[in-house]
Amino acid sequence: MKDKIITIFQSLTNPQKFLASIILGVVLYGVSASLSYSLFSAISLTPVTKESATAKLPTPGGAFVEDPNEPKTESCPLNGTPHTKKAQDFWSKRRPLAVMIENHTESRPQSGLSYADVIYEAVAEGGITRFMALFYCNLSDIQVGPVRSARTYFLSWLGEYDALYVHVGGANTPGPADALGQIIKYGVKDLNQFSIGFPVFWRDYQRLGHPVATEHTMYSTTAKLWEVGAKRGFLATDSAGLRWDKNFTSWKFKDDKGGGATANIKVNFWESQSGYNVDWIYDPASNSYKRKNGGSDHMDLDNNTQLSPKVVIVQFQKESNANDGYPGNVHLLYGTEGSGKALFFQDGNVTEGKWAKTSRIARSKYTDKNGKEIELNKGQIWIQTVPEGSKISY
Repeated sequence: MKDKIITIFQSLTNPQKFLASIILGVVLYGVSASLSYSLFSAISLTPVTKESATAKLPTPGGAFVEDPNEPKTESCPLNGTPHTKKAQDFWSKRRPLAVMIENHTESRPQSGLSYADVIYEAVAEGGITRFMALFYCNLSDIQVGPVRSARTYFLSWLGEYDALYVHVGGANTPGPADALGQIIKYGVKDLNQFSIGFPVFWRDYQRLGHPVATEHTMYSTTAKLWEVGAKRGFLATDSAGLRWDKNFTSWKFKDDKGGGATANIKVNFWESQSGYNVDWIYDPASNSYKRKNGGSDHMDLDNNTQLSPKVVIVQFQKESNANDGYPGNVHLLYGTEGSGKALFFQDGNVTEGKWAKTSRIARSKYTDKNGKEIELNKGQIWIQTVPEGSKISY
């Protein structure tokens, strides 16, 4: 058969040989592309649920399960939740983990937000908000995403914890919003996806049961991220022998009281972007605030539960454009240092007061009108930064 094909090919004229070569090349390219696509689909485009992620991706043994029968005598330094002594021994060997998670409408519902100890929320650009979720005392392996890029003002809040910083690239135009340059300048314990890749990070194109744009697909897990941090030497104690919490001051915490009448809170970031307005509905039964985003219940894809923090803090800060030459001038700045007005929602009540932060690495302090430090309920704390003058109704 082979000899016959060769004989036929040799009998062709030169133009016919040239044409046959082109046809053969196209056929071989098509076969190669088809095989490559099939392989890529099998690896990258298969929906990544908790089960499939565990089965297909290398999973580090970095999780810990608390014994429900052991007394919870220790408090989480980030949000005051009670835990066992063994849990404290476990978390004390590492430092907090901060993950940038997006809030574009195509990214909802996100994964992992309900498990975070503290969440910061602010506009990333164009009225679209973004989260920085801090994990420390929840010791299970949590799937998190979609992970997105860094912004300079989140670095200011990150500085309070000296945490591992997880993101996918970031603003890098020279100027005041150059987050990637500042990460280097500040010596941040950086876990940029660009320097890590698969299998610590992977893209789940079918996470919502239908395709979405690539930028809404990046995923990881907390155990994988802590493991990479440990390999890079980012442990609880740094190379100089200083623990991350040497200068860390916990906020003051109290027991729940409940029973307040402030039931419905509406937070506007940008009036022009109603899809990112937030409603907090007070739930007396759990003494928490159920979140709606753009009018819909805001759920966690990991466990199909509505996001329901114990405490909601709204802090008003000056918003301005970076004017760094980036197209559309979309990079923003917030006045994260200094002081300003704040509202504190817990127990179904509201307290008017102020926030204060003296430097990038200084701890934010929250006080009432009389200057007394606010005592916060034990549980997830959600901190929203809105532009000065934003409308908040309650």
